[in-house]
Amino acid sequence: MEQSRLKIGIIGGTFDPIHIGHLIIAEDARFRLKLDKVLFVPAGYPPHKPGKPISDARHRLAMVEAAITGNPSFEIFRFEIDNQKTSYTVYTLEALLGIYKDAELFFIMGTDSLAEITTWHDPDRLVRMCRIAAAERIGFDREKVLGMLPEDYHESIVFLDAPIVEISSTEIRRRVVLGESIRYLVPKGVEDYIVRNAIYGSGE
Repeated sequence: MEQSRLKIGIIGGTFDPIHIGHLIIAEDARFRLKLDKVLFVPAGYPPHKPGKPISDARHRLAMVEAAITGNPSFEIFRFEIDNQKTSYTVYTLEALLGIYKDAELFFIMGTDSLAEITTWHDPDRLVRMCRIAAAERIGFDREKVLGMLPEDYHESIVFLDAPIVEISSTEIRRRVVLGESIRYLVPKGVEDYIVRNAIYGSGE
């Protein structure tokens, strides 16, 4: 009997901080695509945010760890943080295929990011190395986004049906700075870590 290929989801981001929106689409992808695992990849030096200050990698990594604790299907892949170079997705996929040689990879993203994928580093190779699992974002419905992309990309894309949760890390940081509640916007462990370590000026 032929052994089925390992199916792995990858969700990347600065995760500054990780929030329930990330977790919801990761879980939707895991369930709908029958993934064996989902790897969270905290960015080292994200190319789409040049010169933009981001929190120390150790804090972002710790927040992801706190967020995914208790879900055996969720893991962290540290490649981009440990690499200490600009984070290009194609290099991360290459590293993963070096470890999971016959795996089928699904890169999880929002349709807002998918609309810009042709501006990414080596996008043609990227869509050959993995399938794209896209969660809809307001203003970026699937038909509109497909119309913005080359037709030969279409067969690599699968759309998720995750609830649209309009939460941003920027908004969470703003709320922390203003002393507003972020309860239920992030997992409890992440909220506790932010307060305990005075991230975003949250110390009392």
